[in-house]
Amino acid sequence: MKTRQQFELGMVVAMAAFGIGSLPAAGADWPQFRGPNLDGKSTETGIIKSWEQQPPALRWMGEGLGNGYAGLAVVGERIYTCGDFKDGQGVVAVDAKDGKVVWTTVLTEGVPKHGYEGARSTPTVVGDQLWVTTSDGMIACLSTAGKVLWKKSFDKEWGGKMMSGWGFAESVLVDGKAAICTPGGPEAMMVALDKDSGKELWKCQVPEFASNGKPGAGYSSVVISMGAGVKQYVQMTGRGVIGVRAADGKFLWGYGHTANGVANISSPVIEGDYVFSSTAYGAGAGLVKLEKDGAGVKATEVYFLKPDVLQNHHGGMVLVDGYIYCGHKQNGGDLVCLELKTGKFMWGPIKAPGKGSACVTYADGHLIFRYQNGLVVLVEATPKEFRVKGSFTPQFQEKESWAYPVVAGGRLYLREQDKVMCYQL
Repeated sequence: MKTRQQFELGMVVAMAAFGIGSLPAAGADWPQFRGPNLDGKSTETGIIKSWEQQPPALRWMGEGLGNGYAGLAVVGERIYTCGDFKDGQGVVAVDAKDGKVVWTTVLTEGVPKHGYEGARSTPTVVGDQLWVTTSDGMIACLSTAGKVLWKKSFDKEWGGKMMSGWGFAESVLVDGKAAICTPGGPEAMMVALDKDSGKELWKCQVPEFASNGKPGAGYSSVVISMGAGVKQYVQMTGRGVIGVRAADGKFLWGYGHTANGVANISSPVIEGDYVFSSTAYGAGAGLVKLEKDGAGVKATEVYFLKPDVLQNHHGGMVLVDGYIYCGHKQNGGDLVCLELKTGKFMWGPIKAPGKGSACVTYADGHLIFRYQNGLVVLVEATPKEFRVKGSFTPQFQEKESWAYPVVAGGRLYLREQDKVMCYQL
């Protein structure tokens, strides 16, 4: 009788023989926007070496996702995303084994109209439920079988407002019993709802603070910080970055130096007591340190980088071992490596190998950059020097390739409007 170790080794050998790859690491799901920890990083190892000799092989390509730029949530053998369909915007579930649609649930009456039409919100999956926002301003909770459990309108409930006209783009944060979202209303910039019922737990009114931005919600998604020993929700809004106490929704601090008046998009990066943010449209990048301030928290600027030095448009940023990796320039993706706490460039800007903004995901010691024109580039995540490890052009490309790459179960998933491609890592 074989031991468990012998059985697993046999499975690995058999899978390799058929070109399927090794067993994926435990905890390889990608259940929400930017992965398990909201930081754009996969937990998997042993899946990437180099693409110079042989790029990833296309396993399958599916369709029926609807139109949009929403990312993918991958849990087990299900992929969830949002799209625009003929009768409205909604959520779709796809089989991760072959890309076939399992179910589609429409949430809106008609297709939302705004600049760059299409869904933006990546579903957040916890247990047998998921949460999304629609681009016309609705938060909804569904079962993973596609049944709508509850939904609420940002406008009707909280006077929701965007800073500009490209539609709500937020992916919901689910933290314990709460679902956190950002309607952008004058008395409810951020709200916490009971994740199961939709009942309001608290709402946060944000006062005016020094800013280069505008009122309303930005295009970013909430992340969690324990800065200054206080659990808080950090969000890039229309006016800039804010910190909101998780326990009761109290506004703690605001930082507007890295905001702009057009579109604040990339999620802030959290490291201990530090918060790093960057936007384009002539804004720049900056680091603040969070410190106790009586019963509250204050944010003190450590450094600021002018837009000609660093501005991240909407490709996002990842932090690996104290270094920020991202694309630089508005509608551009020149690659940089920056030491977080000093603002010192370790390398870059390196001229972009692709065209347009570069979405970034980290996996197994490497950075996967996906450019607006579809090109996917592999770069080693090291501050020592810029090392390209290969690139490839996906099987299908349409419009702007703005959906972030997803790594789950030893596979690379690329959403492209109505289609999704699965590549074997």
